[in-house]
Amino acid sequence: MKKSEFKKLIKPIVQECITESLLEGGLLSGIISEVARGMNTAPTVTAAPPPVDPMKERMRRNAFTEEQSTKLQESKKKLMAAIGGDAYNGVDLFEGTSPAPSQQTPTQQSSPMSGQSSSDPGVDISNLFGAVGRNWNAHMSAKDRK
Repeated sequence: MKKSEFKKLIKPIVQECITESLLEGGLLSGIISEVARGMNTAPTVTAAPPPVDPMKERMRRNAFTEEQSTKLQESKKKLMAAIGGDAYNGVDLFEGTSPAPSQQTPTQQSSPMSGQSSSDPGVDISNLFGAVGRNWNAHMSAKDRK
């Protein structure tokens, strides 16, 4: 028997078997229901969280909690009681002070900002060029002539 003759005989049988299994076995209805279910649901789009300001985030992380604030106040009161509250005419020696910076590891000490307070405003460079700023074009044109 040739291959083409065998194909003519077997093709209708295989086609009938596949059709029968899809329809009677419920496989086709399952596929259709899955596709329909997928088409009905809209894709879920979640809104991106608003960008976080790094300065505010750092301040939030470094802020004292209620419990820490009360412990700090208690320790200040204990220190004042230990040295004698009237020893300095009732003046609070720790008023307006902030805790000393914590010890740093060698890798943190090599940072260019090591030892700088996060509340340090830095250097004001708003008037960096001063009077030269208005003559800047004259300086640049002098360079171009050379």
